[in-house]
Amino acid sequence: MKKNIIKKLGLVLSLSAVAFAGTSCSRDEIIDLKPFNSIDENLAFSTAANVDLAVMGVYNAAQNGFYYTAPGAANTPRGYAFGSAYTVQGDMRGEDMVNTATFYQLTYTATYDPGTANNVHHYENLYALINKANIVLEGAAKAAEGGVITTAVKDGYAGEMYFFRALAHLELLKHFARPYNFTTGATHPGVPYRDFAITSPATIDQALAVGRGTVAEAYAKIITDLNNAESMMPSKTTRTGNMKITRASKEAAAALKVRVYLNMRDWNKVLTEGAKLAAGYALGAPSAPFTSNYGNTESIFSIENSAVTNPGVNAALASMYNNRSLVCISPIIWRNPRWTATDKRREEGTMVRTAASGVKFSNKYKDITNLTDATPILRYAEVVLSMAEANARLGNLPMALTQLNQVRNRALAAPATEAYTAASFANATEMVDAIITERRIEFLGEGMRWNDIHRLLYDDLVPMPGIPAKVANAMPTAAMFTLGTPYTGPYGVAMIPKEDFRVLWPFPLSSTTNNPILQAEQNPGW
Repeated sequence: MKKNIIKKLGLVLSLSAVAFAGTSCSRDEIIDLKPFNSIDENLAFSTAANVDLAVMGVYNAAQNGFYYTAPGAANTPRGYAFGSAYTVQGDMRGEDMVNTATFYQLTYTATYDPGTANNVHHYENLYALINKANIVLEGAAKAAEGGVITTAVKDGYAGEMYFFRALAHLELLKHFARPYNFTTGATHPGVPYRDFAITSPATIDQALAVGRGTVAEAYAKIITDLNNAESMMPSKTTRTGNMKITRASKEAAAALKVRVYLNMRDWNKVLTEGAKLAAGYALGAPSAPFTSNYGNTESIFSIENSAVTNPGVNAALASMYNNRSLVCISPIIWRNPRWTATDKRREEGTMVRTAASGVKFSNKYKDITNLTDATPILRYAEVVLSMAEANARLGNLPMALTQLNQVRNRALAAPATEAYTAASFANATEMVDAIITERRIEFLGEGMRWNDIHRLLYDDLVPMPGIPAKVANAMPTAAMFTLGTPYTGPYGVAMIPKEDFRVLWPFPLSSTTNNPILQAEQNPGW
């Protein structure tokens, strides 16, 4: 039965069991749980404590998914789907961070294929997270019906699960589907939207029958999930300690809707959702979200890492970006003329580490010993800059200017003379271009770059021509970081035009081999 289930699904990830309190297991062990296709849900959701553990298992799945090596092997935890892997993959698809070694070389150079490990595991762990969220949604509902937990408690948990389901599907869309405005009405192929738990052979068959649908349909489901999440989750004001930032909340749902509507180019709704957050968050020093990961006024939602739950040196943020020097800042953004030389985001020791070689590294992630730096997912600076962009595109340039400066000025050495003014931009196009550049500077090393490249491929004002040209996959030289002029080369990785099939990742072989529907819907060129 076990082998038949695996072969039939072609995606063992979808059979992932609820991870109780961070319990880890291999794929074979997962299937062997009684087996999993007949797991005793009465036990999993039989007490309030067990239900809470199941919820924590979903958070664990978001932080620390598995890197599968071989059947029976001791598979290692890595930072999938929203730990460090999310951050590094998002940066490596862009041009502003350089992959100096081989860890993410295939992503950086766009030389991946349907079997590329990092991309396969990114995909598989996202769907594993989705399935775990769906299991908890169904299990918590049954627990509430049986009086194990109250309806109010069930609703709070359900809101968190809807949030993770939306976040995971959005991540899949930006790697495996064209941007929202690729076709009129976003009628081009999206990704399979899993909104039920896969726990039996019957639900495997049900899942196999779900095709990609359209991007419009997927985004509509994301918005529905986030509306449900916002209405059901508690506010961050009811949380205590780290949980104000590391547990999903109404505010996190609203902030994620800002990102979703920005991708959908619904500028008015960007403003509506963003306005909900003005009273609850404030921008402090640019370094605040990183010197105090779990206790600042700007972080809306972050994935918690601790000394006992971090994914190890091969997948922790402080290892990848800092201590092991595997990812450095690119001269392309370092020498961008809009990034002033005295900007506090260049501050040595606080935001940047300069190696003895002269190469610049991000110092946002500082804990090289216990690897406890939180993975930033949603910050208020993103909300403000998204509102600035929406206002600029709607023609409200004065408000857009105010919001752009709200983020930028806090990093300037002399805002009185260095701040942008109305005379800085001849039109909305120039202002939007400045806002996009500000996003590149502000979120450097946070995995945000690919989302912006992806959504702007077919933009009307500041279109991206494709995946930008990059510095070579290697350690840059100190001379490449010399300020004074924009970086003009050399480039070791050529630009990939937006029409090229490599702009999209292929669906993994583990998904398509035994799934005729998805195989027929593989991204063109793969």
